[in-house]
Order: sequence, then structure tokens, then C-alpha cells
Amino acid sequence: MKLLFLIADGMGGWADEMPGGRTCLEAATTPHMDNLATNGIVGVCQTVPEGMPPGSDVANMSLLGFNPAKHHTGRGPIEAAAQGLVLDPDDLVWRMNLVSVSELSPSGNMLDYSSGHITTEASEPLMRDLQERLGDETFQFHPGVQYRHLLVHKGGAREDEAGLKINPPHDITGKPLHADMREFSRCARMWDLLFLAQERLAETATHTKANSIWPWGQGRPLILPNFKQATGRTGAVISAVDLVRGLGRAAGMEVIEVPGATGLIDTNYQGKVDAALKFLEHGDFAFVHLEGPDECGHAGNAAEKTEAISRFDARIVAPLLAALEGQDVAFVITCDHFTPIIEKTHTPDAVPFLLWHPGCKATNCEPSGLTAFTEAQARSTGLVIEAGHELLAWTLRQLGRPQEP
Repeated sequence: MKLLFLIADGMGGWADEMPGGRTCLEAATTPHMDNLATNGIVGVCQTVPEGMPPGSDVANMSLLGFNPAKHHTGRGPIEAAAQGLVLDPDDLVWRMNLVSVSELSPSGNMLDYSSGHITTEASEPLMRDLQERLGDETFQFHPGVQYRHLLVHKGGAREDEAGLKINPPHDITGKPLHADMREFSRCARMWDLLFLAQERLAETATHTKANSIWPWGQGRPLILPNFKQATGRTGAVISAVDLVRGLGRAAGMEVIEVPGATGLIDTNYQGKVDAALKFLEHGDFAFVHLEGPDECGHAGNAAEKTEAISRFDARIVAPLLAALEGQDVAFVITCDHFTPIIEKTHTPDAVPFLLWHPGCKATNCEPSGLTAFTEAQARSTGLVIEAGHELLAWTLRQLGRPQEP
């Protein structure tokens, strides 16, 4: 049996996002997910353990079957794994955004966590310049995708800097920098680096909105169990974002790059579908991740988030169902976390999920009979997976295919 996990990042939301008191998921056109919900099993899953931040890093680690409370060290180390960086055990790895701030001071505000969704073509030369001018044997700048980059502090895990509590920039859009600047000031070297980088960007980033770096999500290098050894299945991840690719690479999964996969609403949907189908010709488990709904949620754009969810249904779910019709393939569809429009950031709500298999009635599945796949209808079933990292194992048990470590 093959298994597909289809993840619409940030798809979940709260009531009143759209007219009529609806969430974006309720307002979206999702006939294929609705049909699967009617004929499959539906519930909610707590992907973010209590006390942990509701980031995509934590939540997607859970969905891949790994307990974040045990394995998570930070956002930066996951993305470093995606890039295949060679690190020492005591290195400190920061995720580093190129951002727009009103001013880099306690009285400044975070204007844009993505520098206007700066392109990779525009950001890479900026990162190369920062490495050339400011990089040394202590700090190293590594370019990533769009606004998402890395800063490595060699041996920094032994320093006080490792304990700095810096907010993710997407959590403080439009909000003051006061608390974070106070944290940065606790480390003189990091404080100096921020302002040196600002000076360089003022000279080199003149045609972009990037005017500051923002290091956050730091931690020691990531170590995960091998996915195949843990589950007995050969797996792959398909995503435009480094954090998902990093999780896959750290777990020894195949990491499939799709040209034109942007992480936005205009991503290469067909390319992701084709990549999943090709992998399933020989592999067992495909984790297909779409970032679009989350980015629209961070932007506070309800109409675009609704459209992103509709496209997920029409351009990912529908063609995969059609291509795999009649085969022994099970689908799990969910999101990693909520990104409510009113909050413009992640929340730790339990996420709706559905499990469907063409022989559902012949297995341990009990079709829900729901009329639609929504947050409220998923909650109404009373099925709750309390620990998100158990969803994969639970799914395999329902299908009569327990994990084979």
C-alpha cells in the first residue's frame, strides 16, 4: 500500500475570516476534500505539543512521525539540514530573514518579515555580499530561498547567545521591536552584527525592501531517526520550503526538488503532482507540502487564502485522486497548524485531518458521513489525536498496516 500525506500549510483558521462567519476553509471550493471527508475518517490532531511554539518546523516534524519535544532543536538547524551544511555539534544555527523594519531600534516596528517577498535572484547577491564583508571564522552567512536564509555561529551553542528569545518576524509584523532588541543587546557580538549588516544592506539592497537581517530560531544541529528504519517505508518530501526539505533530509528521506515551486499561491502545482506520482512508482510514502495558504494567512489576505485552499483541492488533491484511482493508495489530508487571518501568524489549535482509502469500508475505517471537510465538522466527530507525532502510526494501524521498524 502507498500512502500520501497532503499538507496545506496554515489552512486552518477561525470563524469570521470570510462573510457569513466562515473560515477560509469553509468558504473555499473543495469538492474533492469534502467527498473524501464523507467517505473517510475525520478528526482533529494536536500537532504542536503543549508549551512549544506553533511553528511549521514543530508541526511538520510531528506530521512526519517524530516527537518535537524529543528531537526539535530550532528552526535554523532544520533548514541547515535542507542545505546539507556540514556542522560541528556545538555550532549554533540561526534561521535568518531579510526583513523590512521602520528602524533598527527599540522604538522601531517590523514592517515586513519577507522584504516584500524578495526573490531568490535578488536576495542571493545580498547574502553573498554579507558573507564576503562580514563573514569570518565566527559568523557565516548562507543564502537560502527568497527571504529565508541561515546564519551559523561556529561554537555558538556554548555561548549565552544560544538562550536569546527572539520572536519569529512573521509573529511581530506591524508590531514594536522593543522586546527583541532588548534580547539582542544581551549579546554584544550579535548586536554589532545586526548594525553592520544594516549598513551593508543600505548600500547593496537599494532595489529591494530589505533593510535588515533578523536572526531567530537558533539551535544545535538536528539529528532525526531514519524514516525507513522507523516506519519500514521508503519516503519522500516534496516542498518549496527548506524546513520541510530539511526534515526529510535529516530523516534520510528522498528530497524532491520541483522547478517553479515558489512557496506562494502561484506555485507549480502540476510539478508537485508529477513528482509525487513518479516517486510512488517505487516509493511508499509521499509527503506533499503546499505553503500558499500560510503565506496568505500571514499577509492577512482572506480572499487569497481561500483561493489558495481551493487551488490545493483542484490542483493537488483532484489530479492525484484521478491518477491513482483503483490503486492501493491511502490519503491523509491536513494542515500543520492554523494561520488565522485576524492573527496573521500561527496558533496551536488542533488541526482537522481526514484519512481515506478506496477500500475504507473493508478496513478499520468508519466513514464519517460528514458533508464537508472543515474545522468545525472535524471537531464534531469527537476523534482527537492528542499527540501529533502519533498520527502517522495511527493511520497505518487504521489501514491494517502497522509500522514495521
